[in-house]
Amino acid sequence: MKPIFDHVSHDCSRAVTRAYSTSFATAVRMLARSIRQDIYNIYGFVRLADEIVDSFHDYDKAVLFERFEDDLAQSLRDRISLNPILNAFQETVHRYKIPQKMIDAFMKSMRQDLHKSVYRTQEEYRDYIYGSADVVGLMCLKVFVKGDDAMFERLRDAAMHLGSAFQKVNFLRDLKSDYEVLSRSYFPEIDLNCLDEDAKHRIIDEIEADFARGYEGIVHLPMEAKFGVYTAYIYYRSLLSKLKNTPPLEIRNRRIRVPDYEKYGLFAKCYFNYKLKFI
Repeated sequence: MKPIFDHVSHDCSRAVTRAYSTSFATAVRMLARSIRQDIYNIYGFVRLADEIVDSFHDYDKAVLFERFEDDLAQSLRDRISLNPILNAFQETVHRYKIPQKMIDAFMKSMRQDLHKSVYRTQEEYRDYIYGSADVVGLMCLKVFVKGDDAMFERLRDAAMHLGSAFQKVNFLRDLKSDYEVLSRSYFPEIDLNCLDEDAKHRIIDEIEADFARGYEGIVHLPMEAKFGVYTAYIYYRSLLSKLKNTPPLEIRNRRIRVPDYEKYGLFAKCYFNYKLKFI
């Protein structure tokens, strides 16, 4: 029966989220039940695409990605896929009328990771981040506003800035693996071999500006979404603070993390602020 397969598909998307990002999975659990599964469905999709271009080094990534693209197109057309992650994603796409152009922009950026390793101009950099992060924020916003187009347009810019902030923090955190393993350099006009405090702080100032714009939207989100998005925001701000206080040489040599005991304190703080209506 199809409902059983849909249930299995949901379980797969939820499992992917929890396996690949415990912090994001925790933030998703802070969302209302009515929208939680759809965010798992979106994350499962973007994570699977990202894994193809980032992790499957012993396989022909281009062939795998092309196959994934074909399966995605068929799932959106037929409203079903034997790939449970795509089956769950197409359900969310159709339920919230997520535009094809958002999906296309995401896939374009993922496809670039197959062949492009250096982003030399601000235009290239912004285009990549729009597809890899901003549109993911917009997909989630489609779920959060539940068809309220006026609210979507009001919060659109903030959602894109928040997506950009999360992505840029990831770039800085993953600088070692991106550069040494994948030979990628996303930040334009910055020589990662010579990353110094000045260059690091230029990146951080840019991220903090994105966070400021993103927070303006969080406070206006529907109650079903506000706590979960705020939790993710606080986690990434904490990670950015750690990066800010870490010497550039150390950032180049290891992946900076927020320890579990600090995460628990952050989540408790988020709950306290939310309940006291500080956001």
